Amino acid sequence: MYNMSKLRSAMQKGKRSTLTMAETTKTPRKRTKEAVKKEEPTNPCTPTTYHTFHEPASVLQIQKKLLNWYDKEKRELPWRTVVKMTFILHKPDVNIRTYAVWVSEIMLQQTQVATVIEYYNRWMKRWPTVQDLAAASLEEVNKMWAGLGYYSRGRRLHEGAQKVVTEMEGQMPRTVDSLLKQLPGVGRYTAGAIGSIALGEVSGVVDGNVIRVLCRLRAIGADSTSSAVTEALWTLANTVVDPERPGEFNQALMELGARVCTPKAALCGQCPLKTHCHSYRKSPSTQGDIEDCPTPASCTLCPTDPWLDDLGVHNFPRKPAKKAPRVERTLTCVARRSSEDGEDEYLLTQRPNKGLLAGMWEFPSLLLDEENSKVKQKGALCAEVGRILGVEVNKDLLSYVGEVVHVFSHIHQTYIVYSVSFEDDHATEETQSEKLQWLTRPALLEAAVSTGLKKVCLHHCYISYRSSCHSTPSSRPQRKHETLFHKDVQISA
Repeated sequence: MYNMSKLRSAMQKGKRSTLTMAETTKTPRKRTKEAVKKEEPTNPCTPTTYHTFHEPASVLQIQKKLLNWYDKEKRELPWRTVVKMTFILHKPDVNIRTYAVWVSEIMLQQTQVATVIEYYNRWMKRWPTVQDLAAASLEEVNKMWAGLGYYSRGRRLHEGAQKVVTEMEGQMPRTVDSLLKQLPGVGRYTAGAIGSIALGEVSGVVDGNVIRVLCRLRAIGADSTSSAVTEALWTLANTVVDPERPGEFNQALMELGARVCTPKAALCGQCPLKTHCHSYRKSPSTQGDIEDCPTPASCTLCPTDPWLDDLGVHNFPRKPAKKAPRVERTLTCVARRSSEDGEDEYLLTQRPNKGLLAGMWEFPSLLLDEENSKVKQKGALCAEVGRILGVEVNKDLLSYVGEVVHVFSHIHQTYIVYSVSFEDDHATEETQSEKLQWLTRPALLEAAVSTGLKKVCLHHCYISYRSSCHSTPSSRPQRKHETLFHKDVQISA
């Protein structure tokens, strides 16, 4: 790592040549032996430096150009506002700043910024401090998180907040290493992001956007998910991070990947780092400005596939083909009854506290192991609903509704939907408990339920309404729930 402060000073005085290699390799950072060991550089292209940031002057230029671009082009995001305001205050609350960044980074995992903003604002309005979150119930957290996906993230935030309050006297961890060790759900990237942005610790970050930027800058074409490439990218990130503005530099690198150095149709003409980019300089319009890696045959960072001129910078990064999502089919029963005031209520059961959609609410459901007839499907669902309610359910009461498709990140789920109506209140009046509840449709859509369940509910409402009108949607104006249904749900009625 470079001693950037000494290097800047020497360059300003025109005395760069007086800096010895020993001086430039000293670092003022305080690091544990474990952290140093993790960051030991591995250079598969030894003795070349093709895939590294080996010139201190070039690193300084990258830092300056990227931060200048970021200062002009950065988006105003709510979590950045919190950080900025706590720094402006005379006595900034590090706890609030760290908590705010922690929440934002967990929400941003696998989720687009535009989607996160609304959830983040509602979350921080309700639980502005880690103590407020710790005092909330898991049910309240699941309800707030509903629709954001990857529901274990919300549960881990809640677990982490309770740990901070009960075991750490309400004080958030103060270093990257302690964040990584003490907060559930916080990995290497998240710890680096929180540490650099909230605490000013000099630490790089490597997420999807940063991987793309660094792979293109240094023409790294090997599988970006391999351990060798991952460690090389972390070494690059820790080398290039600005020691004076580490948090803003890391955000700038991620912002560049999100807005300019995009997976497709990269805006290279707008990139502040294009003159430092191996991939850009290898492109047909600038070819000849850069040499290739001198040892591609033995280099574990070079691509195994040939460079394609028509792809340009999009030759990098290289990833293995995505694994096809697992196919599942689930029997689901929408059980309805009428409340005392005549409003429809729907039966929901709570999922286990571990596994997919842990602690969320759903209609009575059974995973279908093999295809079978509708008669057998009805029998299985009647037995399940009867078990839950403690009553006998006649399978002749069940009606087939259709199929609803919902795709998780790793599961292609098809819900085979049936419905049953209980006209006799006495059959279900004693069924309210901690693990099951009856909710009206508006309350159901606001509860801690998954997007897949909302699709099932809307599909059921659509089919019910269509049946009651004895007409097709094309012969009359669409109702609100039908518009939502056609937009979000694939069906087979």
